Amino acid sequence: METDLKGKNALVGGSSKGIGRAIATALSLRGCNITLVARSEEALLDAIRALDTTAGQRHDFILADHSRPGELRELIQHQLHDTTYHILINNTGGPPAGDLLDMTLDQLEAAFRSHVVSAHLLAQLLVPGMKRSGYGRIINIVSTSVKVPIHGLGLSNTVRAALANWAKTLANELGPFGITVNNILPGATNTERLQELIRLRALKTGRRQEEIENEMIHEIPLHRFGYPEEIAAAAAFLASPQAAYISGINLTVDGGRMPCL
Repeated sequence: METDLKGKNALVGGSSKGIGRAIATALSLRGCNITLVARSEEALLDAIRALDTTAGQRHDFILADHSRPGELRELIQHQLHDTTYHILINNTGGPPAGDLLDMTLDQLEAAFRSHVVSAHLLAQLLVPGMKRSGYGRIINIVSTSVKVPIHGLGLSNTVRAALANWAKTLANELGPFGITVNNILPGATNTERLQELIRLRALKTGRRQEEIENEMIHEIPLHRFGYPEEIAAAAAFLASPQAAYISGINLTVDGGRMPCL
C-alpha cells in the first residue's frame, strides 16, 4: 500500500514519550519530517534523536504546553513562517483521574484548554496550509471512553467525547477540501499513563497492582495490553494517501474489548 510520506511535514503533540513518540517515529520511518511538541526539553531531545533520517528527513521540536493555548499559538505561528504542515496529530496527556463531580471548575476548564481548545487552535493555524498544499490529515488520539465511559475517569470521559464530536463536525466541514479528520481510540496501552492509573486504583481500593492489572487484561479478548507502536501504525495509515477516503471515524484500537456500537 502507498504509505510513503516523503516531503510531508507533521506536527505531533505529546511526542516526547508514549503514544505520541511512537507516532512520530512511525511517521518518520515513512519519510515524514517531524515537529515534536511537548513540555520536557530533555525528553524531546531524546525523542528527536530516535527519529529516522535515512531519507533525508529533517526534524525539530517545539517546547510548549497544551494547557497554555496563547503561548502555543505564538510558537506555532513562528514555525509557520518556514513550514507548511500536512499532518496534525492532536495528542496530549490525560486529565487527572477521579469522579466527575469531585473535579473543580478550574480542573474542568484546564482539561478543555489542553484538549479541545488547543486542538481547535492548531487546526485553525494549520488548515490553511493544508488547503494550499492539497493534502491534509488531522488525527486525534482520544480514548475508548468516547464509546463507553471509563469508571473513575470522569473528566477524561467528558473532554474526550467533546473532542471526538468536534472532530466529526470538522470532518464534515473540511471534506470538500480533501482534508480528512479522524479519531483513534486506544484501549489499555502499556504507557506511563496506564501504569499510573493502575497505581492510583490500587491505592484507592487497597488492592495489589498486579491483581488490578491481571483483571484488566482478562477483560481484553487478546489478553494483553496494547503497545504504543500499534496505535502508531493506525495513525500512520490514516496519515497516508491510502486513507484518503476515510474521514470522520472513531477507529478503536483496543484488542477487541469494546462492544460494537
